Amino acid sequence: MTTLGTRLHTLLKGRLVGKDSDGRSYYESRKLNRLGGGERRRERWVIYKKGDDPSAVPPEWWVWLHYEADAPVPVSKRHPWQIPYHSNLTGTAKAYHPQGSDYAGGQRAKATGDYESWIPEV
Repeated sequence: MTTLGTRLHTLLKGRLVGKDSDGRSYYESRKLNRLGGGERRRERWVIYKKGDDPSAVPPEWWVWLHYEADAPVPVSKRHPWQIPYHSNLTGTAKAYHPQGSDYAGGQRAKATGDYESWIPEV
């Protein structure tokens, strides 16, 4: 979700570079800007869908946003072993909870008895 200021900035100064498969739009400024350290380059930003957070940006666009690549990596260049990207699910109902976690029922296998806790010498 964007604010009125972001929409105006995007309309007046932005150029659409592309969209990802989930509908997020990626922009860069039309003019070169002086950024930190005196370097001149185009500002880049993303317009998220409602409810999205920065962890939702797929890797092919992340490298472009962070100036690691001049263009986003096309999806066609993905390797067969790469799985589709999904955002960080921590804090949601779909978050990973290992066996024994209180969120996963708190049940785990009994200890085997081969563990001795360390006790400092006094």
